[in-house]
Amino acid sequence: MNSHQPLNGKSGETFSMPVDDISMSCRVFGEGYPLVFIMGYGSTMNLWEPGLLDLFASRFKVIVFDNRGMGDTGEGTEDYSIVRMADDTAGLMRALNIQQAHVLGWSMGSLVAQELAFRHPSLLSKLVLYAAHCDAQMFPPSLEVLSMLTDTSGSPEERGMRYISVLFPEAWMEANGQRLKEIFYRPMGRIPEDITARQSAAIDAWSGTTERLPMLDNPTLIITGSDDRLVSPHNARYLAEKIPQPHAQLCVVEHAGHGLMFQYPELFFEKVAAFLQ
Repeated sequence: MNSHQPLNGKSGETFSMPVDDISMSCRVFGEGYPLVFIMGYGSTMNLWEPGLLDLFASRFKVIVFDNRGMGDTGEGTEDYSIVRMADDTAGLMRALNIQQAHVLGWSMGSLVAQELAFRHPSLLSKLVLYAAHCDAQMFPPSLEVLSMLTDTSGSPEERGMRYISVLFPEAWMEANGQRLKEIFYRPMGRIPEDITARQSAAIDAWSGTTERLPMLDNPTLIITGSDDRLVSPHNARYLAEKIPQPHAQLCVVEHAGHGLMFQYPELFFEKVAAFLQ
């Protein structure tokens, strides 16, 4: 089956596919060339906003999934690492009979996407690295931001607000309270604390791609918010400098944070879709 033929499952319905030592939960939307989304740290595929997926599904066949141990995807017996999650993604693509696809990774998902590009290059066409870095130690977030992200104390609502507060510029949050409710006050599914801890350890242990970036030959869009407090835009600029030209394109969206795609979904779609066409 080639990459333009229908995939398993009905559009938008959740189903599972066996991949190595786990069963991976996923959804498929739309028709066209496949576009795989890789979720970031500490959440499930439910965090992808339906309206944004609908925009992409108007031009692409969109595949979203839960990373190892999140949502309805099994925890498995393998060690948790960025490389392991890249192999999980490749395994899911093959299970879905996808020979090649565009890949978009957000935050931790962008690290997974980079490893996917190097470990399984035949599966990738174009690459979108959203809120990405190639070395966690190079331009790290402040200790205050890190503590807010990893603090598991308090009620689920309090933990959720700490998480949300690092995604957006303060002024935007104050002006968009209703928008925040639309984004985050919906069921996210199973997010076990021990799995988020394993993901955090995997990010810390990741050796990065700094030395390998000159060998990346996939057309790559690096997109970030100018006010991202979690992954500084310095990281995006560094990536754009180190990936050989003409493969790399850099897009810095003013007044946007780590949650750029929620703040400006139409703009995010336009920038990414224009690059992928």
